[in-house]
Amino acid sequence: MSTEPSSPVTDGIPRWQDFMIPVLKVLSDGTPRRRRDLIVAVQDVAELTAEQRSVQLNSGQSKIENRVGWALSDLTTATAVRRPVRATFEITELGRKLLQKHPLGLDRNILATIDAYRDHQSSKIPTSSQVAKPGAETLESTLSPQEQIEVGIDLIHADVSNNLIERLRASDPAFFEQAVVDLLLKMGYGGAEQRGKRIGGTGDGGVDGVIDQDPLGLDKVYVQAKRYGEGNNISRETVQAFVGALQGVGASKGVFITTSSFTPFATGYASSVPSRVILIDGERLAALMIKYRVGVQVKESYDVVELDEDFFE
Repeated sequence: MSTEPSSPVTDGIPRWQDFMIPVLKVLSDGTPRRRRDLIVAVQDVAELTAEQRSVQLNSGQSKIENRVGWALSDLTTATAVRRPVRATFEITELGRKLLQKHPLGLDRNILATIDAYRDHQSSKIPTSSQVAKPGAETLESTLSPQEQIEVGIDLIHADVSNNLIERLRASDPAFFEQAVVDLLLKMGYGGAEQRGKRIGGTGDGGVDGVIDQDPLGLDKVYVQAKRYGEGNNISRETVQAFVGALQGVGASKGVFITTSSFTPFATGYASSVPSRVILIDGERLAALMIKYRVGVQVKESYDVVELDEDFFE
C-alpha cells in the first residue's frame, strides 16, 4: 500500500519566489492595495486558472495566498515593498528598480544583494537548503516555509500509516474489530453516549460490530472488518455477502473496512445497491486513525504564528 504524499508541483502553481515579480507589477501603478485585493490582482497577472486558485494546503489556507504572502514578506524585508498602513502594501523606489532590472523573475539570491535583506538573513540560523550547492533548486526555493512543514508532516504520516497497517494486519481478529469500532466512535458515530460494540466471532451473522445512532437503538450502523494482506483485495462477492447480512438484520447502513483494497467490481456493486454501504480501504483507514488519534499519539506540537495586524492598529 502506498501512502506517499503527492508531488508539490503537480498543480502547476508557481513557486512562492515566482510571485515576487507579479506583486511588483500589480503595485507598479503606485496605488496602495490591501492584502486581499493585492492577492486577487496577482492571480490575474499570473493568469492562474480557477482550479489553481481553489487549491488549498492541509491547513485549509489557499496555497496561492500562502505563497503570495511569503513573497510579500521577503519583498518587505528587502524594502522593495512597504506597508503605509495596516495590511496595505505599496511599491518603493527600490521595488521599481528591481522590477525594471529583473522583469523575468526575482529570487532570494538577488534579494541577498540588498543590504536590508542580507542583514536580516544573517541574523537567522542557516538551513540545510541555504548551504546547498549554488544553482540547485531546493525545497526552500520551491515551497513556502509553511508548505515545507506540511510536506514534512505528510512524510511522517506516510511512515506512520504504513506501520499502522502492518500492525493491524498482524493483530488478533478481535483486536482489529474492536479498533474499527473505536475509530467509528471517535469519528462521532454512536452519539454522546458512545453506543457501539464489537459482535464478531462465531455466529456473528456476517457483521463484526454495531453502532446505535439513537438512544433506543432504532437506527443502527453495522460494521464488517477484514484483515487482508496487500494485494488480497476484497471482491464483489465478499461485499455482496455483507449486504446480504445487512438485509438479514433489517439494516440499511453498513461500513466495510479492510487493511487491503477493494476491486473495481466491489466498489461498483456497493454504489449500486439500495443499502448505504461505505467502503474504507487500508489507505483511508490509516488516514482516519491518524486524524482521529486512534492507535497513535501526538509526539510533538508546533504553532505557526503570523503578525497580529490588529495589535499594531
